[in-house]
Amino acid sequence: MREKLLKNDWIFLVLCVILGIVGEEAFFRDQIGISYFVFILSFYTVFYWRFRKFPFSHQRVGYFILICIWLLTAGYYLYDTQLFYALNIVVIPALVIVHLSLVTSSNNRVWHNWYFFLYTFLRVFDGLKYHVFFTKYITNLSKNGNQRNFEVWKKIILGITLSIPVLFIVLNLLISADAQFERLVMEIPYLFSINVEFLLRTIIVLVYTFGFFGFMQALLIKNNKIIQKEGPINPLSMDGVVTLTVLLLLDFVYIVFVAIQFTYFFSGSLEDGYTYAEYARRGFFELLFVTLINLTVTTSSIQLSRTVYGTLKKFIRVALSVLVLSSVVLLISAFMRMMMYEEAYGFTFTRVLAHSFMIFLTVIFAYTLVKIWLEKLSLFHFYFISALVYYVGINVVNIDQFVVEQNIMRYETTGKIDIYYLNNLSDTGTLGLIDLYQSGAEIPGLEELLIGRKEDRLYIKNTSWQSYNLTRNKTDNELRKLNLAEEKK
Repeated sequence: MREKLLKNDWIFLVLCVILGIVGEEAFFRDQIGISYFVFILSFYTVFYWRFRKFPFSHQRVGYFILICIWLLTAGYYLYDTQLFYALNIVVIPALVIVHLSLVTSSNNRVWHNWYFFLYTFLRVFDGLKYHVFFTKYITNLSKNGNQRNFEVWKKIILGITLSIPVLFIVLNLLISADAQFERLVMEIPYLFSINVEFLLRTIIVLVYTFGFFGFMQALLIKNNKIIQKEGPINPLSMDGVVTLTVLLLLDFVYIVFVAIQFTYFFSGSLEDGYTYAEYARRGFFELLFVTLINLTVTTSSIQLSRTVYGTLKKFIRVALSVLVLSSVVLLISAFMRMMMYEEAYGFTFTRVLAHSFMIFLTVIFAYTLVKIWLEKLSLFHFYFISALVYYVGINVVNIDQFVVEQNIMRYETTGKIDIYYLNNLSDTGTLGLIDLYQSGAEIPGLEELLIGRKEDRLYIKNTSWQSYNLTRNKTDNELRKLNLAEEKK
């Protein structure tokens, strides 16, 4: 750790303060929209300025992750899918931390295995440790004054810090016990003319500022310890006979199950008393969960049997192959069950997402099958990159739009549609309802739903730049132009 802060360090601290203000404006003023894109642009501008002379490593995969970050960020401007709106608040910062840790690492081997996640966690921890150094550095600068007064104030601050947890608990208990005391405590900010909102926003800016400053300063320091040692790592292992026994027992169960599936499910006949929709709903999630267990068992067995050789190794590979192929059959069964359920009850976001996840798992199993026989392949690289491609892909393709289109096509064929689900889906669902109404569809309750949506938009207007979203803006314009029969009366 450097013992002295240079001019560039202080300039970078000022830039982090500005970045903290941008972050507070982007995320805490209104609903997130284009503001996330603006923040990421500002963040990487500051990052590349600070690391302008740094020799980046792992640049190909680094650019790949960076492109994924930009695509996910653009989703806040292009779409309004509720699930991804919530998930990406966490996923995007996590990817940014991974990206920065990867391209600034000085060890080319850090990306080769699962230790990379531990490496990334320790880089975040280094950022926290840097704050300790920074605090000590600032306090040492303050020692130029009266040494005795400095020691007194240091003890006072320590006493306040230690008392905060106790005061928090005691105050909450006393507030719960007496209403008059609660009113007194609530009036304290007003007695001292404290702007509570301004105070909270200042705290947010400071948290952002020192979070960015500490993390990136720690990454810039070249003497960070690398977890991955240059020498060979002793892998975890399990006895080959034990591994083979577990696999054979599982294989036996799955072979019996697959045989039963082929006797009636894949042949097009079912037991008496079950419709296809009922059977699909009964078994889908169970099969999907079992498949995930199989993937865990397969990857663990591959890793734990690396020290096994000879004939026993070949038997383990055969047993693993049978397990993988059985898992693929389970996925096909689950996929067909979900298709039956969609034919009976229509398309939803969750059902389409489950379909896409099963396709992703099939790709994972196909690669794993190859890995069983070709040990030089890296599971970590493929799993990480394919998972990222899958996640970014389902963000980019706009599943809500696909669900709306499929349900409208199903309505044109069967006359069945759940307009209340589309109404609660997102603004994309509302656009679908508008298209149905303008096409002259005679659907009970459709006009009333659109009237309600139109009235809601008259009272709720997102005019801030932070919340601007292309789909929401298009929905607002279409609702304003919509001429409803009930409104004319």
